[in-house]
Amino acid sequence: MLLYFIIGAVAIAVEQSSVGQVAKQGWEFYAITFSLFVVFAFPGFVYRYLWHKP
Repeated sequence: MLLYFIIGAVAIAVEQSSVGQVAKQGWEFYAITFSLFVVFAFPGFVYRYLWHKP
């Protein structure tokens, strides 16, 4: 979860520096991005913690 917030802060900083104005987002945006973050992180979690080598 910490990585989600770090990446979000970096994205806001990049958007502010390149465009000059940060677009306002609603709760739906954060719900979708968090869900995608969890879905794409799941294979790494499985490989690290659940994949037991014989």
